[in-house]
Amino acid sequence: MELVHTSTAAGITTLTLDSPANRNALSTALMTELLDALATALTDASVRAVVLTHTGSVFCAGADLKETQQVTSGTGRLPAETMSDLLAAIWEFPKPVVARVGGPARAGGLGLIAAADIAVCTPEATFAFTEVRLGVIPAVISATVLPRLAPRAAAELYLTGDVFDGARAAEIGLVTAAVPAGELDAAVARYCDSLVRGGPLALAGTKQILRRTPAGSIRADLADLAARSAGYFKSEEGREGVAAYREKRPAGWIPQ
Repeated sequence: MELVHTSTAAGITTLTLDSPANRNALSTALMTELLDALATALTDASVRAVVLTHTGSVFCAGADLKETQQVTSGTGRLPAETMSDLLAAIWEFPKPVVARVGGPARAGGLGLIAAADIAVCTPEATFAFTEVRLGVIPAVISATVLPRLAPRAAAELYLTGDVFDGARAAEIGLVTAAVPAGELDAAVARYCDSLVRGGPLALAGTKQILRRTPAGSIRADLADLAARSAGYFKSEEGREGVAAYREKRPAGWIPQ
């Protein structure tokens, strides 16, 4: 049974989690399929951005606890260990990733949302870091979640495990925006339309800047950034972008 469906149109690949029996929990099988789908999207030059969405009413229930219990009672790799590979793949993915969250997310599901570059949810969507209530810790997801969240909010929500809604998720930085359910698809489409207008190499380079660790001094930092800027202005893509702007025409990389 296919747990992740892939479709591509107008430069956007949509990856749909489809494991309703366990509320799209992050089983090893689902995560392996998602990693494979990301690898395919990475090598396809026609793909300019990726949308991560879901079937059913739940975005993602977190790690598959049934599989986790089976592994902890025997041998094998925990789903949380495979999750580290998945979160790294999304975080480092050179093409923009947009999370479309139309329902609840828990624990590891929040790690997926935080790993995406842009995330849009409904106000009714609920979220919770439930780990402490299971006697475990939100360790793996912290790599993607903590850079997004305000520190006080992270401490409160990590330690209490309390449920919060889409409006709070937007307020603390877990998601980009919370929009009415009837406007969710349109909001995602607007973001995707904007993303495909950026140069593919420029988008990848911009993602690197968003993730980079600044140099030790302001002058060293500026020297590094100036060198990066010059390289992009001199690149074939940069020259095409400037020419298209001056000639008042769409750049050659924009999907027709």
